[in-house]
Amino acid sequence: MTDSAASDSAAAVPTVRVLLVDDHAVVRQGLRLFLGLDEHIEVVGEASNGEEALAEAGRLHPDVVVMDLMMPVMDGIAATRQLRRAYPDTEVIALTSTLEEPKVNGAIEAGAISYMLKDASSDTLADAIHAAARGEVRLHPEAAKRLVRDFRGGEMRESLTPKETIVLQLLARGHSNRDIAADQGVSEATVKTHVSRLLSKLGLDSRTQAALYALKHGVASLDGVEV
Repeated sequence: MTDSAASDSAAAVPTVRVLLVDDHAVVRQGLRLFLGLDEHIEVVGEASNGEEALAEAGRLHPDVVVMDLMMPVMDGIAATRQLRRAYPDTEVIALTSTLEEPKVNGAIEAGAISYMLKDASSDTLADAIHAAARGEVRLHPEAAKRLVRDFRGGEMRESLTPKETIVLQLLARGHSNRDIAADQGVSEATVKTHVSRLLSKLGLDSRTQAALYALKHGVASLDGVEV
């Protein structure tokens, strides 16, 4: 690859603006340090609780918020719920040390697109951040198992069309709107319309919930996770 081609390839990867939220300064410092090794991730700010996270999200407009769940003043689940309502274009990754079912379920119900544990490698977290910025779902395998087992979706209000079923399958496999559009030979706008309609028909609020629905009902399977 020539220098110019390499430069063009690097330029094609968008920089993801990230807000780190954790009540322990040493955790935020560690996250900032190893995320700084990825030239396409920019840590634009930090917050030590949910209230600060909401204020900083409004000021900085990050693409992705990496959110601890157990914090004083306002916990990560409440903050995620409010943040997603106020800033729907900002995705949230729940990053925590627990797989307690109320926390796992609460984070996803609040609108987190991914659920990761703090023992994840730096590469795994960086991948999840880039995936979140593309609208792709990433779940810790054990969290996925618990979520699928306990998932309680709304009743289907109307049958999905064949095209919507295909979009649901691809969405459950972690594909972004861009990937689905390329796979199906349609525009991203068309994919967004399919996603919106299938969420409405299934009585769901998010792509992550749709992925869980697909796994729960056998529409799709998650590699490496028994459900």
